[in-house]
Amino acid sequence: MVDNEAYWIHLATSAVEIVGTMIIVAGAFGSLAIFLVHLCRRSSPRAQLVSDFRSSLGRSILLGLEFLVAADIINTVAIEPTVGSLVILAGIVLIRTFLSFSLEVEIDVRWPWQKSAQTPQQG
Repeated sequence: MVDNEAYWIHLATSAVEIVGTMIIVAGAFGSLAIFLVHLCRRSSPRAQLVSDFRSSLGRSILLGLEFLVAADIINTVAIEPTVGSLVILAGIVLIRTFLSFSLEVEIDVRWPWQKSAQTPQQG
């Protein structure tokens, strides 16, 4: 019975990992395609296009990382709840959180605690 539960948990973890990876890959190619289309049309200045591309790519990576962290949490807590596996999970989450924080700063071009440069739209 326990082996059957472990099988389903491994399957769920693998599915979440695959979704996270697909989000990153699809986001990368989608961002690149949009960038190339806009570059060929010359609809905006090149610097703006590059900035938009980096922002779109970064957001795709952030979303994919969230899924990968979720898969690590499911795998560690549900399958191998040992002190060693929890320490490894903490390290993985710490590294991925740092990556997410770094990407967010890069995308928004400001620290999270700074106010946004954009003003609220009047409705």
